[in-house]
Amino acid sequence: MINMTDAPPTQRLQLALNVTNLEDSIAFYTKLFGTEPARLRPGYANFAIANPPLKLVLFEGGEDGTINHLGVEVTTSEEVIAAEQRLIQAGLETTGIDDTVCCYAEKTETWLQGPDAIRWEYYVRTGDSEQMQNEVVGNDGATMCCAPEATTC
Repeated sequence: MINMTDAPPTQRLQLALNVTNLEDSIAFYTKLFGTEPARLRPGYANFAIANPPLKLVLFEGGEDGTINHLGVEVTTSEEVIAAEQRLIQAGLETTGIDDTVCCYAEKTETWLQGPDAIRWEYYVRTGDSEQMQNEVVGNDGATMCCAPEATTC
């Protein structure tokens, strides 16, 4: 089990929520955490919260008021590779490591599914993108997308 209080500061938990009204949700979470979104795009807001260390992502659409997915954001591709190896050694099935463009970011990531179909992403953001839909770069392997199902992935 990951104890985020013991995690090095290079990691933070990601919580991605499906919301009914993006503007109302942005207003609420801005007040709750005392910070404005770091990134805004159509149907999407991304908060980089320092305390507690949290990446909060809001997706307009999907099944309203539900968890879209959870994740662990790290700072290097090497950390994603190490996490992938650890997860596989622990007997968990992952999608493998992919370079992707998804949710307005370029990423190196791996996905897995936990109990109750909760999706987890272990990733590093390597750049910005203007693309919401998922695209795996240079690999035809299985992948997951963080965009709500209402959005074409």
